This record gives sequence, C-alpha cells and structure tokens, in this order.
Amino acid sequence: MIFDFGGVLTSSPFEAFARFETERGLPIDIIRRTNAANHLENAWARFERAEVDIDTFDTLFAEESRALGAEVRGRDVLPLLQGDLRPEMVEALKRIKAGLKTGCITNNLPANAIGSMTGRSLYIAEVMVLFDHVIESAKIGLRKPDPRIYKMMVETLKVDPGNCVYLDDLGVNLKPAREMGMTTIKVTSGAQAIAELEAATGLKLT
Repeated sequence: MIFDFGGVLTSSPFEAFARFETERGLPIDIIRRTNAANHLENAWARFERAEVDIDTFDTLFAEESRALGAEVRGRDVLPLLQGDLRPEMVEALKRIKAGLKTGCITNNLPANAIGSMTGRSLYIAEVMVLFDHVIESAKIGLRKPDPRIYKMMVETLKVDPGNCVYLDDLGVNLKPAREMGMTTIKVTSGAQAIAELEAATGLKLT
C-alpha cells in the first residue's frame, strides 16, 4: 500500500491556492497553471528535486507565473501548502499497517524551505512513522512522476507492483504507477478514498 502525503493524508492545497488568488485579485488557477506548465523542469520541479535554493525558486516562479498573466512570488506560495490532516485517512492507514506493508512517496521541499514556513510543519511525525518506508523527492533528487521513484519503493518494500495500491491526488502521478501494474486511486476526498481502498483491499477501514 503506497500513499502520497499532501492531498491524500492532508486536505488539498488547491483550496488554499484558490483563496489566495481571490484575496489578491489574481487570475483563477494561476498557481496551478504555473505548476502544470513544463511540469518536469519548471521552478516547482527543480525545487522539489533540491536543484535550486529558495531564493532562486522565488524568482523563477515569479517569472513563470508572470508569463502566464500575473506575477506570484514563490515564497508566497509555500505557506499555502500546509493542508489539514484528514483523521479518517490516518485511521485507515493505521488499520492497513496492521496487516500490510506501507510506503509513502512524497514530492516535498528542501528542509530549509519547510523551516521557513509559519505554523504547523508539513510533515507530521506521528503519521510518517506509520510507514515502513518513506521516499522524499528533495532528499533523493527525483520526483514523481519519474518512474524510477516508484521502482525504488517497490524494490525497498520487496513487493510486486501487481499487488500494490497507490493513492495520489494528481492524475499525472498515478499514471506511472498504473503502468507498472499497480491499482491506483485518485483521491478527491477522504470518504471517497477510503471507499475505494476498502473495495481494493477487502479491509474494513472505518
């Protein structure tokens, strides 16, 4: 059982993006469109692979968003990433861990960027210890949807992809897992994800 973190075990940052855009009078979806443009090599991708520092990310994201119609500073986007934990998903993870191997593949940011955020940390220690193995993009210099990151996880867990379920809130990140033979679940809410997980595993998760 392999999970994404943000948008799966926490609420989606997309809601925070929308609020920020409305409050600033920015074009709707400018942050998501900037993230999606050239998604393998843009500022976001390079930052999640720890190829650029926070100052460079701030400048590059501003340039990329400006090209799409409105400047958004990269530093202003970072605090928007802190979603709220979905307690029902954490409970489901605990029940799954009782009988199955668990892994987490997360596209995250370098530690200095996370440290710069105010409020609660992105990564909740009590949740992360529920995983048998965690792969963080900023620590290994690879990020989803690079197929190598999924291969690393199944090799470390010593599991057959055909017996794995993978959950993510982004379709682009589900595709490589599906191509490896995994059952994939696109998460739009906790209730929906749990219902699909129960159907895929035969476990009672609530």
